[in-house]
Amino acid sequence: MSEQSVQSAQSAQKITTFLWFDDQAEEAAGFYVSVFGGDSRIAETTRYTETFPDQAGRVMTVDFVLAGQHYTALNGGKQDFSFNESISLSVDCASQEEVDELWAKLTADGGQEGPCGWLKDKYGLSWQIVPRALREILSGEDREGVNRAVGAMMKMKKLDVAGLRRAYEGA
Repeated sequence: MSEQSVQSAQSAQKITTFLWFDDQAEEAAGFYVSVFGGDSRIAETTRYTETFPDQAGRVMTVDFVLAGQHYTALNGGKQDFSFNESISLSVDCASQEEVDELWAKLTADGGQEGPCGWLKDKYGLSWQIVPRALREILSGEDREGVNRAVGAMMKMKKLDVAGLRRAYEGA
């Protein structure tokens, strides 16, 4: 992708999520692109110049796209900065199969399951893997059913649509 087409694509998106890594920006961006496929790709990689003699030639930033959304990964070096749950990426999943697939890929190789559809990947980045059906269930007219579904969700790690529906229906 040419620099002009990268700039053109990014100019359509006013805000870009910027992720700080110690030195795994390129590896992480490649991993995320492989997980989401489709409209996901590495757009551009920049390298440190001689201005940073100890880093010259190493990857500085990687601009990448996941499902049409632009991100930038930075190799910022070891600092007192790390990912935590105060920021997460929420993924709208069309089906339980998509939830299952993304959950497996993102928790692989050292990722950690969390409560209520949250997880941390092997880089420590927090994700919410959310089935689209959850919105339908939580906006249902049966308020007691919604409360049961929320109660069931609070006991889950990976969200299970069938379990949420059973709880909503009181089964």
